[in-house]
Amino acid sequence: MAKTRVAVLDDYQDVALQMTDWSPIAADTETTVFRDHLYDQDAIVERLKDFPIVVSMRERTPFPRSLLERLPKLKLLVTTGMRNAAIDVAAATALGITVCGSGGIVYPTAELTWGLILALLRHIPREDKAVRDGQWQVSMGLGVNGKTLGVVGLGNLGSQVSTIGKAFQMQVVAWSQNLTAERAAQFGVELVTKDELLARSDIVSIHLVLSDRTRNLLTARELGLMKPTAYLINTSRGPIVEEKALIDVLQQRRIAGAGLDVFDLEPLLPDHPLRRLDNTVITPHIGYVTKETYAIFFQHIVEDIRAFLDGKPVRVFK
Repeated sequence: MAKTRVAVLDDYQDVALQMTDWSPIAADTETTVFRDHLYDQDAIVERLKDFPIVVSMRERTPFPRSLLERLPKLKLLVTTGMRNAAIDVAAATALGITVCGSGGIVYPTAELTWGLILALLRHIPREDKAVRDGQWQVSMGLGVNGKTLGVVGLGNLGSQVSTIGKAFQMQVVAWSQNLTAERAAQFGVELVTKDELLARSDIVSIHLVLSDRTRNLLTARELGLMKPTAYLINTSRGPIVEEKALIDVLQQRRIAGAGLDVFDLEPLLPDHPLRRLDNTVITPHIGYVTKETYAIFFQHIVEDIRAFLDGKPVRVFK
């Protein structure tokens, strides 16, 4: 009996097969790992047309209805995490495709948020390059102690970022559409309006899920409320901030800078203007990319595939 073909997509670091034991499905499957990312839907169809099982890493490759309809052999789509805005789950269900997810951990993204903040304010990338180029002390940094941190979204991630901010002896303010005074008080932060948060904060850090109501939450109007000395941090999703407006305020230095781990289109195209700005620190959506996270992701992926092959799928998206 022929083995079921499994495609693992966008394995940029070539680690998928090393992160867990794949032997539970080895006898029944033939796994192919793809390290490169495809943007073009025709190319994706050509690559995946003969795979009944596809493993998607987060939202790297979108699966809208238009793509799913062109993959009639696809029966199981596994994604890392239990939420993936890039998959049309309703369309998949209607087409008879099972969508499963995995567990994960939150803290790595909160840690990266602080890595971006400190890298920006202390000019760590610039000083690192200068030392390697034979120079010494080419900039003057800023401390975070006593500054105001504005946290947009006080869920699991935002609350962790807030707690670290308080440990740095910062003033912490927070806002989101559903944030209550009780929730803010639980973490010792001040609940304010969105406009007040943007106007008061020295650092604005975004921790919201991308949805219809958070897409373009920060446009030119909102960014215009920020102080010229303020920094914007986004480790959530690129489209929460209107990209053109952000590029404009950075180019015109109407804010001091930005730390960005997420973008409208990923990977960033080679000629993207964000690659050329000197008042940014940009990372390639690595908030969740740690060994600890991947170990959970791929263990659950193997479990999902095994359960599906046994006719008892687990962690199914509804």
